[in-house]
Amino acid sequence: MTRTDRPEPTPPALPGLTAREREVLAHLMAGGTNAEIAKTLVLSEKTISVHISNMLRKTGTTNRVQLAELARRHGARKSEED
Repeated sequence: MTRTDRPEPTPPALPGLTAREREVLAHLMAGGTNAEIAKTLVLSEKTISVHISNMLRKTGTTNRVQLAELARRHGARKSEED
Protein backbone atom coordinates (compact mmCIF):
# COMPACT_ATOMS: atom_id res chain seq x y z
CA MET A 1 0.00 0.00 0.00
CA THR A 2 1.38 3.37 -0.91
CA ARG A 3 0.86 6.40 1.25
CA THR A 4 -1.65 7.84 -1.19
CA ASP A 5 -3.83 4.72 -1.34
CA ARG A 6 -7.06 5.32 0.49
CA PRO A 7 -9.07 2.11 0.77
CA GLU A 8 -12.79 2.49 0.99
CA PRO A 9 -14.03 2.11 4.57
CA THR A 10 -15.33 -1.37 5.20
CA PRO A 11 -19.09 -1.82 5.34
CA PRO A 12 -20.61 -2.36 8.75
CA ALA A 13 -20.06 -6.11 8.38
CA LEU A 14 -18.63 -6.36 11.88
CA PRO A 15 -21.21 -4.95 14.26
CA GLY A 16 -20.00 -2.72 17.04
CA LEU A 17 -17.12 -1.09 15.18
CA THR A 18 -17.07 2.68 14.89
CA ALA A 19 -16.74 4.42 11.54
CA ARG A 20 -13.11 5.29 12.34
CA GLU A 21 -12.37 1.68 13.34
CA ARG A 22 -13.83 0.49 10.02
CA GLU A 23 -11.61 3.01 8.22
CA VAL A 24 -8.52 1.76 10.09
CA LEU A 25 -9.59 -1.82 9.39
CA ALA A 26 -9.77 -1.14 5.65
CA HIS A 27 -6.17 0.10 5.71
CA LEU A 28 -5.11 -2.86 7.86
CA MET A 29 -6.73 -5.27 5.39
CA ALA A 30 -4.82 -3.55 2.57
CA GLY A 31 -1.60 -4.41 4.38
CA GLY A 32 -0.84 -1.07 5.96
CA THR A 33 1.44 -0.87 8.97
CA ASN A 34 0.46 1.26 11.96
CA ALA A 35 2.88 3.94 10.76
CA GLU A 36 1.46 3.95 7.21
CA ILE A 37 -2.13 4.03 8.44
CA ALA A 38 -1.30 6.84 10.88
CA LYS A 39 0.35 8.93 8.17
CA THR A 40 -2.52 8.41 5.73
CA LEU A 41 -5.22 9.24 8.29
CA VAL A 42 -3.16 12.01 9.91
CA LEU A 43 -3.27 10.34 13.32
CA SER A 44 -0.57 9.16 15.71
CA GLU A 45 0.70 5.58 15.62
CA LYS A 46 -0.51 5.25 19.22
CA THR A 47 -4.05 6.18 18.17
CA ILE A 48 -3.95 3.55 15.41
CA SER A 49 -2.66 1.01 17.93
CA VAL A 50 -5.54 1.84 20.28
CA HIS A 51 -8.10 1.49 17.47
CA ILE A 52 -6.66 -1.91 16.53
CA SER A 53 -6.61 -3.05 20.16
CA ASN A 54 -10.25 -2.02 20.53
CA MET A 55 -11.20 -3.92 17.37
CA LEU A 56 -9.37 -7.03 18.59
CA ARG A 57 -11.25 -6.85 21.88
CA LYS A 58 -14.63 -6.23 20.24
CA THR A 59 -14.21 -9.10 17.76
CA GLY A 60 -12.53 -11.60 20.07
CA THR A 61 -9.54 -11.92 17.75
CA THR A 62 -5.97 -12.01 19.02
CA ASN A 63 -3.96 -10.48 16.17
CA ARG A 64 -4.17 -8.38 13.01
CA VAL A 65 -4.27 -11.39 10.70
CA GLN A 66 -7.23 -12.95 12.52
CA LEU A 67 -9.00 -9.58 12.52
CA ALA A 68 -8.52 -9.14 8.77
CA GLU A 69 -9.65 -12.70 8.04
CA LEU A 70 -12.76 -12.28 10.20
CA ALA A 71 -13.59 -9.07 8.39
CA ARG A 72 -13.15 -10.77 5.00
CA ARG A 73 -15.40 -13.66 6.07
CA HIS A 74 -18.05 -11.13 7.03
CA GLY A 75 -17.91 -9.44 3.65
CA ALA A 76 -15.68 -6.49 4.43
CA ARG A 77 -13.56 -5.28 1.56
CA LYS A 78 -10.18 -3.58 1.58
CA SER A 79 -10.92 -1.52 -1.54
CA GLU A 80 -13.33 -1.06 -4.41
CA GLU A 81 -11.37 -3.49 -6.58
CA ASP A 82 -12.44 -6.51 -4.47
